[in-house]
Amino acid sequence: MGTIKIIEVQCEYRNHLLGTDLLHPRFSWKMESTERNTRQSAYQLQVTKREDQSFESPLWDTGRMETDQSIQLPYAGSELTPCTSYLFRVRVWDQSGNESDWSAAGQLETGLQRPDAWQAHWITPDTQQIDRESDPIFQLRRSFEIKGEIASARIYATAVGVYELYLNGQPVSKDVLAPGWTSYHHRMQYQTYDVTSLIQPGANAVGAWLGDGWYRGKLGFDDKQYTYGEHRALLMQMLIRYTDGTEEWVLTDSGWRASIGPIPYSNIYHGETYDARLEQSGWSSPDFDEHSWHGVETVQLSCEPLISQENWPTRVTETIQPVQYIVTPAGEHVLDMGQNMVGRIRMTLNAAAAGTTITIRHAEVLDKDGNIYYGNLRPARQTVTYIASGAEQEEYAPHFSFMGFRYIQVSGYPGQETEGLLLDAFVGEVLHSDMPSTGEFECSDERVNQLQRNIRWGQRGNFLDVPTDCPQRDERLGWTGDAQVFISTALFNYQGAPFFTKWLHDVQAEQHEDGGIPFVVPDIVGGANSAAWGDAAVICPWTFYQYYGDRQLLAEQYDSMKKWVDYIHSQGEEEFLWNTGFHFGDWLALDASEGSYIGATPTALIATAYYAYSSRLVAEAAQILGKQQEAEQYRRLHEDVVQMFRAEFVTTRGRIAAPTQTAHVLALMFNLVEPEMKIRVAADLNDLIVSNDYHLTTGFVGTPYLCFALSDNGYHQTAVRLLLQESYPGWLYSVSQGATTIWEHWDSLKPDGSFWSDDMNSFNHYSYGAVGDWMYRRIAGLDKQPEQPAYQRIRIEPLFGTRQLTHARAAHESMYGRIESDWKMEEGHMIVQVTVPVNTTADILLHGAQIEQLSESGRSVHEMDGAITVDTEDDAVHITVGSGQYTFSYPADQLFQTSYTPNTRLSELLMDEQAVDVLNRHAPQLVQGSLSSMVSASSLQQIADNQMTRIPQEKMQQIVTELQLL
Repeated sequence: MGTIKIIEVQCEYRNHLLGTDLLHPRFSWKMESTERNTRQSAYQLQVTKREDQSFESPLWDTGRMETDQSIQLPYAGSELTPCTSYLFRVRVWDQSGNESDWSAAGQLETGLQRPDAWQAHWITPDTQQIDRESDPIFQLRRSFEIKGEIASARIYATAVGVYELYLNGQPVSKDVLAPGWTSYHHRMQYQTYDVTSLIQPGANAVGAWLGDGWYRGKLGFDDKQYTYGEHRALLMQMLIRYTDGTEEWVLTDSGWRASIGPIPYSNIYHGETYDARLEQSGWSSPDFDEHSWHGVETVQLSCEPLISQENWPTRVTETIQPVQYIVTPAGEHVLDMGQNMVGRIRMTLNAAAAGTTITIRHAEVLDKDGNIYYGNLRPARQTVTYIASGAEQEEYAPHFSFMGFRYIQVSGYPGQETEGLLLDAFVGEVLHSDMPSTGEFECSDERVNQLQRNIRWGQRGNFLDVPTDCPQRDERLGWTGDAQVFISTALFNYQGAPFFTKWLHDVQAEQHEDGGIPFVVPDIVGGANSAAWGDAAVICPWTFYQYYGDRQLLAEQYDSMKKWVDYIHSQGEEEFLWNTGFHFGDWLALDASEGSYIGATPTALIATAYYAYSSRLVAEAAQILGKQQEAEQYRRLHEDVVQMFRAEFVTTRGRIAAPTQTAHVLALMFNLVEPEMKIRVAADLNDLIVSNDYHLTTGFVGTPYLCFALSDNGYHQTAVRLLLQESYPGWLYSVSQGATTIWEHWDSLKPDGSFWSDDMNSFNHYSYGAVGDWMYRRIAGLDKQPEQPAYQRIRIEPLFGTRQLTHARAAHESMYGRIESDWKMEEGHMIVQVTVPVNTTADILLHGAQIEQLSESGRSVHEMDGAITVDTEDDAVHITVGSGQYTFSYPADQLFQTSYTPNTRLSELLMDEQAVDVLNRHAPQLVQGSLSSMVSASSLQQIADNQMTRIPQEKMQQIVTELQLL
């Protein structure tokens, strides 16, 4: 008899949810079993107050529920009370009646729940004593007494600005840049901290540092200050519960004291200055002498926008040591971190004289002469200045700024001119929203593995509370288009549910009355309503639902999704054609006109394509949410827009009116052409790629879907060759140039060492990393069936491209558990290993396999355990299995064989080492030299027909014959 056990329980995607305002938080759990094909048949969930450790008197007990639901189960017990800790646990039964033990208890704690629960006042220093518009950070403090033995202590806090809290001289958390960046006028997060362990008997003190951050600091292209308000202010209340059952609140009010802190200047873009001589030792301790400090005044700010923390907190997630000390030709003292990262440098120094000034400037790359390059930062200074106190040992890292960099230039460090810089005196601290890693990918090509590392680093660097475009220049904004194209890749690699929940709520809050969507969210630039950018309001919630099965988020965003599509519908005189307004188009596509950033694909084609796609997704969302009438309404709208697209942009014989790669990609991916015409459109797209010597020309719109359009329409080999293209433009070009993140441009750094324009040249820009989605789902073959979201029904279908890739593996930690797809060639056999979590089903398609030659764990596939069905589908064996680990093996000698014909282009042969060997034996002039360059886009037959090549038809036939034997 098998055993089933609970291995993880979650509430709202977390094991320990601290300080939520949700009235009906949702529970999920993951299971393991010793048996294959294990499904949950029933569960029992209990929730109790924390004091009831044994669950003797649960607040909510579902009893045994006969269902397979194991994710997104909403709380349905009696009302959760504010500021209360709860425990929850679950047990399950499988389809054979086996019962699990109770899970380990998860923790859930409510926050204040309502805006009117705030008793505290917003406070800022007395403006008669301290200029509220001054640059230095504010220090605020308050002493208080503990009157007995405490049971627990919680702080609820936020700020207009950014803040750090201290209690009795210790930081209350590892969070950085709290409360984060939201659409402050509509929504502002507050944080909950468990400070029980920091409270001491008798005298105590709480203190705060308060900086500008996003709220008041200079932001945007015009370096505008006071974006949201002129004041910095703190709001805090601490709940102390004693063991005798009494409670006490410590609040921000007029009894606090204020001073200027040791940070004279801090700014998100420009960095921070820290003067250690201004430190006031013990300032947040109870015995500190505060007589020289000033009073505070209350500020009339509303508590209505306050919400509990939604996103993962921003934290230091990794530390990196410098790999090299460099003195550049210009004499700059530079440290190379070995990785383009986002965060800050922590520096230590010993016995530096008081007043010693050390400056650290941050940059992403060196120029072609080996000097540090700041041009692409634009006005952003990214400069940190530290003024030593003269103490025996000092340590410092910025508090209220972050930088994007690989290299730092250091000046003023003691002894650097004579002894150089000490590597161990500097450490890089990586900052981003602290999302758990959920995705893995690797393959037989180390260059692609580096590309995957670059994709992940690009996400980490640009997922610092909002999905930014770049982390280094004077921008760092939540561009909606970038988030839209990358979200699927992002959610595979990291647990992004809290991150995108928070951001999508801001998208909805910032949406215009007419349904328009800003270019950036939070919106500080004012522009709105570009196709593909505004469509983030529809595509992101839908993709989120596909990954997590989160109907609640889909329902919350549904009106916003509709409003965006209705906005498009209302534009211009053509009801089903979007040909008005400004659009970014295929941004940064390589087929753009000279001096333009917008690619050659007509913006009306792109806009109408997205109009159709978003209409379809709204219809599907309405269907899922039980809104049948609206589902039908938007299905009809989708059909009408598709018909208009065909009439406007597709000829009667299936030719796309715009001869660009992106136009063909969108037509295929969004199903905008008749099924019988897809063959023509796909062939034309393939020809556009091959005739361009396996190079792309796509920009932000076309690139994410390009390889999907090829692989899903019979040209997977072309897609793989495109991926493996190392010359410009292509994904591996930047890898070949030493990139450790994704670049904004295909040639941000040119082969001669020069740069793209300083105006817009980020070396950490995740958008083109969206190819990861295709790598995981097509190369490794780990995908989901859309009709059963959250990977409840999995699709494992690795596609085998060329002999250049002989192994690939992807793994994803889904809501149900770990999924893995791993294939490799081994002694003429294809070995495919698959892991399927409990309570899910997987459709496994093994291309090139035959049932009679297919084995699983050494046995005939007909004898395997866990199989539900075994059948054939086109050139593949289709096996449906339940949970478990499976190892399939089958002969694959012919699997990677490429069929070469007289119509094969020379450029295709040059990407195959065995084919190159054939050419070298018979026509070496086709492998290298001027002739090779001249005819690389020609077919073998065209080369033979071209008398200038001097390759007779007989010789070419001999070449073709040998190629066909490979």
